[in-house]
Amino acid sequence: MASSMRSLLSDHRRYFEAFRSFLSNSTEHQCMQEFMDKQLPGIIARIGDAKSEIKILSIGGGAGEMDLQILSKFRARYPGVPIINEVIEPSAEQITKYKELVAKTSNLENIKFVWHKETSSEYQNRVMEKKEIQKWDFIHMIQMLYYVKDIPATLKFFHSLLATNAKILIILASGNSGWGKLWKKYGPRLPRNDLCLYITSSHLTQILDNLGIKYECYDLLSTMDITDCFIEGNENGELLWDFLTETCNFTATAPPGLKAEIMKDLQEPELSIRKEGKVLFNSSMSFIVIEP
Repeated sequence: MASSMRSLLSDHRRYFEAFRSFLSNSTEHQCMQEFMDKQLPGIIARIGDAKSEIKILSIGGGAGEMDLQILSKFRARYPGVPIINEVIEPSAEQITKYKELVAKTSNLENIKFVWHKETSSEYQNRVMEKKEIQKWDFIHMIQMLYYVKDIPATLKFFHSLLATNAKILIILASGNSGWGKLWKKYGPRLPRNDLCLYITSSHLTQILDNLGIKYECYDLLSTMDITDCFIEGNENGELLWDFLTETCNFTATAPPGLKAEIMKDLQEPELSIRKEGKVLFNSSMSFIVIEP
């Protein structure tokens, strides 16, 4: 029965297992790396001009892999300039992994790390209560807006924190990806969690337009190998099913008809391509750069 399904976010251990499976089967990090190498240096070219230090705010920094990539570009562009890197991350487990990564990474001199175990809304409330508005030179939100309840208010708040020449970088699912089509069709039949919104760049750019906020949007192709999803009882496939549907133990709890419908759609050209015997889900991403 559908009522036995529950959100993947209700089980943090299962969520991180599914997330790790997604990362190992997708080109997401390679796609982000391509953006960091080719686009980011130009985007940050003027951010630190005439500044004695650069202040970076990471919202939902996770385990820090992408944060350190971003920091490496700043160090290359502004050698010797001190950097303050504050991280907002609600998961204690992820913060621990982030700290471990920093401890074993060289060339991080001149960078001060500060971690806060809180959500973006908790950070916002804390700042507003203290009335100590800190301006930032670069704010990034990587794959985290799905977990924000009031996106327009969140964007307005962080936009108000931008210093001179500052930028906000947002990374999330492209409106042209398979995610958008999957969520639109099946979202109402999957377990909803008020901590997870089915949002893509199409929704986000509409919100930014309504707010009158200037931005640029870059789309890059990314794929996820979901071949194992079509092998009955495959452990990796089970985790990928969970991540695709945001449902804990989806194959064990979903009505057979629902799984069959999604399985059929996952093989359609609108959602996936076939290449060398593999089924590759379109998990393309959008990189949205916001200006003051």
